Parts: sequence; structure tokens; C-alpha cells
Amino acid sequence: MRDQRRECGRETEHRRGRPRSEAAERAILDAVVELLEDGVPLGSLSIERIARTAGVGKATIYRRWQGKEELFVDVLREMEPPEPDLPGVSALGDLAVMLERMRRRGVAQRSSTLLHNVIVQMKSRPKLWEEYHTKIVGPRREATLDLIRRAVAAGELRDDLDAELMSDLLIGPMLLRTLHGSDRSLDEDLGEQIITAVLQGLGPRG
Repeated sequence: MRDQRRECGRETEHRRGRPRSEAAERAILDAVVELLEDGVPLGSLSIERIARTAGVGKATIYRRWQGKEELFVDVLREMEPPEPDLPGVSALGDLAVMLERMRRRGVAQRSSTLLHNVIVQMKSRPKLWEEYHTKIVGPRREATLDLIRRAVAAGELRDDLDAELMSDLLIGPMLLRTLHGSDRSLDEDLGEQIITAVLQGLGPRG
């Protein structure tokens, strides 16, 4: 039944004029997710098996990805909530949007057994985990640092502290709750709570 749905989807894509290369890429990503849903571990996913499930040749996969690590990172990117559009009104406002995105990603990992299992398996594969940090985590961290520097330039944050330290103070609590605190709440206004707490400090009022 799943194969019939996939074939039907491909035919629909081509009838609508979707480029063949884009349809093939979609079929490959869907094939990896399908195999993972069937319980196949990351370590057992071969290019041959992925190609067979997607209905494409191995060369089609290698034209888009240098190896399994790059492919798996793109699959994980597809499974996570999309990157948000930043309003650009203020740096702190954009930072709040990024924190909300992190919160939603944490919620998704908690609610999706598949996504959780994939991330756990990635951590046990150093090359894949490094690829994930290079392609996804690294750029996200740089984007956060850019926002911190924008906030400093706009007078929204003090200019006598290291940008990376301020980034850690603002991002750290969200990372702690989403990655290491599965029993901690992820309130919808958690990002705003973090920003307010950091700006006001933890000392007693008055």
C-alpha cells in the first residue's frame, strides 16, 4: 500500500510539471524515512537499499549526496520544524523567534519516537554526528551570534561582554530543557521567559 501511494505521488508530481530531479530527491528522502519507520537502523541503511526503495539508481543518490552522512542530515532537516522567517524589527525580537523554533524542535523530538530514535542513533555514529554539527548546528550557532552582535550594535544588549558568552546565557537554558531535560516543561512563552530573566538578572529586586 505504501509503495502504491509513493508511485501515485510521483505520477502526480510529474503531471503537475515538477522537475524530475526534484521528484527523485523527494523520493529518496521519503524512502529513508520509510525504512526508518519500518525499524531499519541507520547503520543498516545502505545506498543500494535506499535506491531500491526510492525506485532510483545509486548514481541518482550520489549525484546529490557524497555519502550516507550527508543524506541522513538532510533527512533529519526534513523531519524537524522548518526554519522561521525572522521579522527583522529588532534583534531581540528575532532572537525570541529563534528560541521559539528551538522549543518547537524540542517538542517535536519528544512527541516523535522516530525523530528521537534517529537523533539517538546519530550520536553513536561520530562521523554522522560531526556532519550534523557542521551542516546544521554550526550555521544555527553563527546565526545566533549574528543576532547577538546586532543587538549589541542596536543598544539592546551591553557591549562589554563576549558575544559567545551572551549567546550561551540566552540559548543554553533552551538547549538544556530540549536536549537534556525531557521531564521539564516547554511552555509556549519559554523563549520570552529566558530573555526576560537574562536581561533582568537573577539578583533580588530592590
